[in-house]
Amino acid sequence: MTQLGRGDLGPIGVTLDVRADGGHLGDAALLERLGYATIWIAGGQLATLDPLRDVIRATETVRVGSAIIPAQVYAAEEVVALRRDLESTDPGRLITGLGGVHGPRPLRDMNAYLDHLDAADPPVPAGARVLSALGPRMLELSRDRAAGALPLLVTPEYTAQARRILGDEAILAVMEYVVLESDPRRARDTVRDSIRFLAKVGGYPQNLRRMGFTDADIAGPSDRLLDELVAWGDIEAVAARLRRHLEAGADQVVLAVQPTDPKTVPYAQWHALADALIG
Repeated sequence: MTQLGRGDLGPIGVTLDVRADGGHLGDAALLERLGYATIWIAGGQLATLDPLRDVIRATETVRVGSAIIPAQVYAAEEVVALRRDLESTDPGRLITGLGGVHGPRPLRDMNAYLDHLDAADPPVPAGARVLSALGPRMLELSRDRAAGALPLLVTPEYTAQARRILGDEAILAVMEYVVLESDPRRARDTVRDSIRFLAKVGGYPQNLRRMGFTDADIAGPSDRLLDELVAWGDIEAVAARLRRHLEAGADQVVLAVQPTDPKTVPYAQWHALADALIG
């Protein structure tokens, strides 16, 4: 894989939680059998980069993406080594999702990190990487120096704006929290703490303001903010929400399925969503 194209991802991806007992490897095999086009592993779980390697080797052909490898935690040389290893055994299956650059000059720092990936032997090519992008300038960087962008906590209206910035060629994979629960209070409470945490991190507060949310919405987070950012409800309501992202220009919607009981793995939800969305 020298260039990841817009038609390569498939419309529905899914996130996978890493489990200390290794049970996530069986979960990954299940998700592949259910037909999810890409399995993404959130960066907050990457105490090492080993889970990416392990999930690829526990599955057969599905692409596996990092969402994301935090550039302020992992040196570019570690990313190069991971890709070199996996390209020798499972070529084309790793999507190198990068982000986590905070501070006063995130664009400068990300450009420098990408320079290291370009200069490596062998390089991590632009066509094999995506960037966690929110603001216009980071979306432009995703267009110019990566295969595309992987935003989180965005509305379908944002998706349409991001597609205009990215143009017709770059990939846009939108990560979406999903709660299969029709009771409004229970659905919102399932994701409220997670979104409250993220809404204070990095570029999320600024992007939420750009999308029209107030400081009070963000601090809550308010029901309005949760309803705008989360696909919740019965299967038909969730499917309709996901279609809005795809119609707005997303190439893939990545389902971050949140069970109402946080101690459980969302097997039933994965099956139901696959039946409804993948067939």
